[in-house]
Amino acid sequence: MNSDQSWQAMVASTIRDVEELCNVLDLDLTAQPFTQFSLKVPRSYVDRMVRGNPKDPLLLQVLPSPEEEARASGYSEDPVGDLNARIAPGVLQKYAGRVLWMPTSSCPVHCRYCFRRHFPSEPFDQEKAFEHLEQHPEIHEVILSGGDPLMLSDARLANLFERLETTMQVQRLRIHTRMPIVVPERVGNPLLGLLARGRLQKIIVLHTNHPQEIDDQVIFACRAMKKTGAILLNQSVLLRGINDNFQTLANLSERLFSIGVLPYYLHLLDPVQGSSHFFSHPAGLMEEICAVLPGYLVPKLVREVRGERYKVFRFDSHESWFLPQT
Repeated sequence: MNSDQSWQAMVASTIRDVEELCNVLDLDLTAQPFTQFSLKVPRSYVDRMVRGNPKDPLLLQVLPSPEEEARASGYSEDPVGDLNARIAPGVLQKYAGRVLWMPTSSCPVHCRYCFRRHFPSEPFDQEKAFEHLEQHPEIHEVILSGGDPLMLSDARLANLFERLETTMQVQRLRIHTRMPIVVPERVGNPLLGLLARGRLQKIIVLHTNHPQEIDDQVIFACRAMKKTGAILLNQSVLLRGINDNFQTLANLSERLFSIGVLPYYLHLLDPVQGSSHFFSHPAGLMEEICAVLPGYLVPKLVREVRGERYKVFRFDSHESWFLPQT
């Protein structure tokens, strides 16, 4: 796999200009509106898009749209109550027994439906984070999110991992990341060594929405992480025109499982302002998926509700539960 410097160079060379992206993909699209949430997409991810197809499911996840400027009822800039759960810079406490740390606000890709697209960027207060652990011995799991925690260098990750190893109340380290999907070269020997070492159980929660995202490099990266003993899970977001049909989601589950990743969550879209055009009602979707897949390949359909003590999930298609809350 590539070196630490190599993946960082790949991230640094991401496409940030709509015109350049369209030229690479042989597309003739009208100019996109100004948006505070800029375009950012790695070239390795663009390589998996189909040239000349303006409806490519990977392209639609990253291309700015005029629809983002619309204000939608029931959508907000803090859709899941992150700001109220903030106890220190980069530290969120929502659920019992686990705490979420955001050691970086940086991501390798800007997904247009991102529920933290309006979240204020702030430096992570590592000392406050560890103080919070000391004050709450009931916390047994630390979740690294962001941003994307794998945007940190291997040296910074090693420092964080080593300190957590000595915090004996912590039993599990969960890492939520899109990096192995959009820049699989990130999964090099230094990172694999960090995942393999130590007493902590490592859980890697990937974010994959479409089987087209999984190419040979992604397969190699996932299998390498699996060999370290880490548990690999996947969560997807239900997105209109991208993966909101049972066949695409069934194919995604099959493909993930074949490379050692277990389907975990299928998230209903978090109602963040600028994303309403991605909303898709899952009426009958889970029933269709269950009809073609064994139960262990069926992800839980969930939504995160502000103030709830856990992710809420259900199987049926009750209209009021799936609509954005006002």
